[in-house]
Amino acid sequence: MRLGILEDEPTQVAIYELLLSPNRYQCEFFGTIASFLDALQNKKFDLLVLDWILPDGTAGEALKWIRKNLDWHIPIICVTSCNNESDVVNVLYMGADDYFVKSSRHFELLARIETLARRSREKQSVILQFGPYEIDSENQVIVIDGKNAGLTQKEFALACYLFQNMNKLLSRIHLLEKIWGLSAEIDTRTVDTHISRIRNKLNLTARGEWDILTIYGYGYRLQHVKVIEPV
Repeated sequence: MRLGILEDEPTQVAIYELLLSPNRYQCEFFGTIASFLDALQNKKFDLLVLDWILPDGTAGEALKWIRKNLDWHIPIICVTSCNNESDVVNVLYMGADDYFVKSSRHFELLARIETLARRSREKQSVILQFGPYEIDSENQVIVIDGKNAGLTQKEFALACYLFQNMNKLLSRIHLLEKIWGLSAEIDTRTVDTHISRIRNKLNLTARGEWDILTIYGYGYRLQHVKVIEPV
C-alpha cells in the first residue's frame, strides 16, 4: 500500500519511517504543500497523512484541494500539535477521516493509519464487470479479456464514470467538473481528448457492442448495443 505523507520535520519523518517500513508500507514524503499537490496530479496513493503546519501554508489548503479535485475516495489522517475541540471538528468537516494529536504515542498513530488502510483495502477490493471489461478500482486499471488497457489516472476515472452512468447523456461541462473538479471556464476539449483516447484503448466504437455516442455540441453517452448475429 502506497502512502503519501506531507511532513517537513526530519524527526517526524524518521518516526514514520521507523513505524511504517517494517509493515511494508511504501511511503513517499513531501515537505511542502506545493510539491505534495504537484505529485498528486500524477501519482496514486492509497492513503494520505497530512501534517497541519507546513512552510508554505496549512494542510487545510491541501485537504480542500484533494476533496475537490481527486476522483477517488482516498482516506486522509491529519496529524497536528493542536488539541482544540473546535480545530478537530473543523478538520473533520473539511474532509479528513481521522485526526491525531502529535505525542509520544507513536503506536497509536500506527494503529490509526492501519485502521484507515484496512478500510481502504476493503472498499477497493471490488472488481466491477461490464461484459468483457473488468474495472479494478484498487489498482485503477481496466482489463479487457485479460489484458490491461493501459489507461492513465484521468482516463480511468472518466471511463469508470461513463460505465457507472450507462445510457445517460452527460454534458462536457458536467464531465469536466466531475472528473477534473474544475469550473466550466476550462476548455472542454480536454474532455474530448480523453474520450478519444478511451474509445481507442477500450474499443468503445460503433463497430462493437459498447459505444461512446457523441452528441455534437453537448456531450457523450456510453451505451451497450445488442448485436444481432446474422442468420
